[in-house]
Amino acid sequence: MRQIERYIFRIAAGATLACLVGLTGTIWITQALRELDLVTAKGQTLLVFLFVTALSLPTLVVVIAPVALFIGMIYALNKLNGDSELIVMSAAGMPPRALLRPFLTLALSISFLVGFVVIVVMPASFQELRDVITRVRGDFIANVVKEGQFTQLDNGITFHFRQRGPGGVLEGLFIQDRREAGKTKVYLADKGNAVEIDGQSYLILENGTVLQQQKDSRDSSILKFDRYTIDLAAFAPPDTDTVYKPRERSTAQLLFPDETEGYYRLSKGRFRSELHDRLSAALYPLALAFIAFAALGDPRTTRQGRGLAVGGAILAVVALRIGGFAAVSAATRSAAAVTAIYAVPLLSILLSSLLIFQGARVRRFNAGIARLFRRRGRSGGLAPAG
Repeated sequence: MRQIERYIFRIAAGATLACLVGLTGTIWITQALRELDLVTAKGQTLLVFLFVTALSLPTLVVVIAPVALFIGMIYALNKLNGDSELIVMSAAGMPPRALLRPFLTLALSISFLVGFVVIVVMPASFQELRDVITRVRGDFIANVVKEGQFTQLDNGITFHFRQRGPGGVLEGLFIQDRREAGKTKVYLADKGNAVEIDGQSYLILENGTVLQQQKDSRDSSILKFDRYTIDLAAFAPPDTDTVYKPRERSTAQLLFPDETEGYYRLSKGRFRSELHDRLSAALYPLALAFIAFAALGDPRTTRQGRGLAVGGAILAVVALRIGGFAAVSAATRSAAAVTAIYAVPLLSILLSSLLIFQGARVRRFNAGIARLFRRRGRSGGLAPAG
């Protein structure tokens, strides 16, 4: 890369990075605030909260990175034109491909980042997020029992605690266990704390008693304890197999699915559209880069406004994304629409390239047609429409 190209690359890359960090941070904070109930309502630790919210970052990067590239290129091209640097480069004979090279290098870098994240990182983050949410929802203490209420389970257990103290400690516990026919156990404890040991959840009771009584018998036994451990697996509902959605499966699982799986047979269209949506994601940063350069790559004087060009580029990007979403939706219903997923960004790149490299010829052709119509109008011939 020549010195002038490195200079342009630094401007565009700096603006793109600033937009990427700023937008990702802002949206991540809004997403994190929505998950605060993990700490407040579900009694999870701050580390679990940070881990769950961090798993959303790959999705944000995939969505925001192409937009950040587009904004960074708009800023860089406007700055170069505002400082009259584009005019000087054009007057010195710098061809459009030389000016496009640093922007194309940046776009290829963003495309590689998006492709790697969407193919490798994002499915793994979705799968891990599903596993974490399943574990949180399966937390008996956090999600089933309520403070000050008697909770009756189908397996014959009644659970109650007076209040939740600092650090998630349960105070004033009452547990009645009637799972065994003809036998009743009642646990009373001053405090209880849920812990996890080797992947298993336990409830440790402190300073209490265990009352055990047989059916049709007046005899009962009372056991006083300082510390007593109960396996919470008996309280939770039976485990069910987790069925991962197409977006939560690895790219290899989408390429080579298990055709005997019932969920796959019912959702073949979703598997197909998800796979090709991932494979085409890396094309969108290139498409947005070409649109931005086609709209603002030409040098203009300060008297010529660029607002219309910026507005046109934004509308083109919106139309591109709408077309992409429509193609993915159509591919879910029909395998013939898969080509449209790739055609939308590729067509955008092709049209933008024509405007970039053949724009001068198109403008000269249009100007010649306009002059011809004006001359024929003055001579009394065919008048130009409009």
